[in-house]
Amino acid sequence: MKALIAFAVALTAAHAALAAQPLLTPQELQPLLQKPEVRVIDIRDPKSFALGHVAGAVNAPYGKWRGPATNPGELPDQDKLTQLVQSLGLTPDVHAVVVSSGADATDFGAMARVYWTLKSLGLTELSIVNGGMAAWQAAGQQTTAAATKIAPSSFTPTFDTRWLATRNDVGKHLDLSNAALVDSRPDAFYKGKTRPPAAKVSGTLPGAQSLDFNQWFVPGTSRFVDADKAREIAAQLKRKDGEDTVAFCNTGHWAATDWFGLSEVARLPNVRLYAGSMVDWTQSQETPRVVNQPTRAESLAYDAQQWWKRTFNK
Repeated sequence: MKALIAFAVALTAAHAALAAQPLLTPQELQPLLQKPEVRVIDIRDPKSFALGHVAGAVNAPYGKWRGPATNPGELPDQDKLTQLVQSLGLTPDVHAVVVSSGADATDFGAMARVYWTLKSLGLTELSIVNGGMAAWQAAGQQTTAAATKIAPSSFTPTFDTRWLATRNDVGKHLDLSNAALVDSRPDAFYKGKTRPPAAKVSGTLPGAQSLDFNQWFVPGTSRFVDADKAREIAAQLKRKDGEDTVAFCNTGHWAATDWFGLSEVARLPNVRLYAGSMVDWTQSQETPRVVNQPTRAESLAYDAQQWWKRTFNK
């Protein structure tokens, strides 16, 4: 029995040793580029990619990982996702490293959303370049304009819903009060003072806690905090043991950063992303359940202001 326990412990340690770090510095990524199983996925637009990228990187612009214009937070069709991962030569054995521009904290959300999607599609070796291409170039690492040819894979992923919260899931959580709902948006959205154009009403989910995605970054940078700071941020949440934590925003972009910080860096269990977020929630119901909703007069004034901006501030 002791020998069996020792073997199990050693096996667990071996798996832990093989697991990729969720965040890589440019200095940590550079030696990994020599390994054939490492694939850098650059999610910038094709023009930016063509001007210079990490050697061996493949281009898969962020828009390909997003849903329809009515709500980009929705998941693309499974067939489209399958075609995308196959075109990138991805399999569960590939260590996929996601990189974007690193322009700001919002840009990080794109990397986090792609990371979440790939994890849900069955990839286990995943990383994000902390600080993106801005950090890569600031560290003096070289770029290239050379195209990379990748042999497509035959991997057919199945979407794992362990990290996804649907509209129905959120509704049940509200009925049973059995989840920590986390609003990842800046305070103005949480308090109902503003809303995205596609959302039917302002406000937030009843009982939601505010955890502005901007908290996850070293002040004045687009660099994600270390694990100790991430655990400190995660400790702000009121969460009962065993409960799900559901991060949401407007369209599942900023919330992907909260999900990443809570799940992958702070290592909290049972963290889910409401991909469609508040746009999905408010569009799908005649009278959506929200709090911090402005009065009718305030809503009309806000709509008039937005119409004026669209009409005369082009």
